[in-house]
Amino acid sequence: MSEKTIPILPCRTIQPVLDFYTTLGFEVSCQQKSPNPYAAVQRGGIQLHFFGMKQYEPAESFSTCIVQTDDVDGLHEIFRSRLKAAYGRVPNRGLPRIGPLKNTSHGVRQFLMTDPGGNCIRIGQQTSGDQRHRPAPKETFARALHHASLLADSRDDPAGAAKIIDRALRRQGERPTPVQLLRLLVLRADLADRLGENDAATSALVAATAVHLTAEEQEFVRDDLERLTQLLG
Repeated sequence: MSEKTIPILPCRTIQPVLDFYTTLGFEVSCQQKSPNPYAAVQRGGIQLHFFGMKQYEPAESFSTCIVQTDDVDGLHEIFRSRLKAAYGRVPNRGLPRIGPLKNTSHGVRQFLMTDPGGNCIRIGQQTSGDQRHRPAPKETFARALHHASLLADSRDDPAGAAKIIDRALRRQGERPTPVQLLRLLVLRADLADRLGENDAATSALVAATAVHLTAEEQEFVRDDLERLTQLLG
């Protein structure tokens, strides 16, 4: 026996969703306008189907699906480049949007992408055989990073995530390590950018570029430094 699961995701109107996915390099494999709006897209082994629903509100959507890949870095770079070429920038807030690459606490390296229909596509690559969520760290700044990242991406609450980081950085008597400080500041700049807070983003970026790291530390925060470069660009 051979089985395959294909998600069917909602949207208000089909065409903006198809335009988004063809921008990313997908092909429209079928489209039906009546009796009910329906379409499908495919790129390699990724297949997504969509149905139209007039009363649907994309901004309030909770629909999501997981795409597993063996080259998450490659897909992220391709999708970012295509979106930048189409939109003149990489959209990181509103609809559609694409998030940064991150290593999660449950053994997956992933990025989140939300289409014009409000569907969150979680594209990830397994990095560990242990897929269980690890407990939140107890150390102050590691814990702040953990919870801020969850709020920013999985819960789409950048304002709440920013408050966690600001509170951590204002603590008296405790200071983060250089690695922790760099990661906190880059995430704070990212959040400010998503929220349209230009002054806060600039302040965090300036502080992040001033953090001194050893070569070993730079390798450890390679993703954060890449995100810093993107934000500075």
